[in-house]
Amino acid sequence: QVQLVESGGGLVQAGGSLRLSCAASGRTFSSYNMGWFSQAPGKEREFVAAIRRSGSMTYYADSVKGRFAISRDNAKNTVYLQMNSLKPEDTAVYYCAVMNGRWGSQLDVDFGSWGQGTQVTVSS
Repeated sequence: QVQLVESGGGLVQAGGSLRLSCAASGRTFSSYNMGWFSQAPGKEREFVAAIRRSGSMTYYADSVKGRFAISRDNAKNTVYLQMNSLKPEDTAVYYCAVMNGRWGSQLDVDFGSWGQGTQVTVSS
């Protein structure tokens, strides 16, 4: 089973940028479609973005389209989330996960092997 470790979170002002990384263990990383989710205090975990195993296709939550970009480097067993034009409402813990369900899903039940998360705080 793959293990995931997120990093790159921090405190940033509104309008700023961050790049999150998710490092995966194991030799089968390139076999998995991957996703990012966020969870704000007192709220349920929400889908952010997903990427095909090859990196050729992606999809995003409407709230981040045009601002965030998901990518991956299979040689480094890493998936990234570039976050631009950050807003205070983007403040959350961000998690990466392996997609176990159908491509196109935004449901957290279709993802697994969750990392421990990385905190992103956007100040106004």
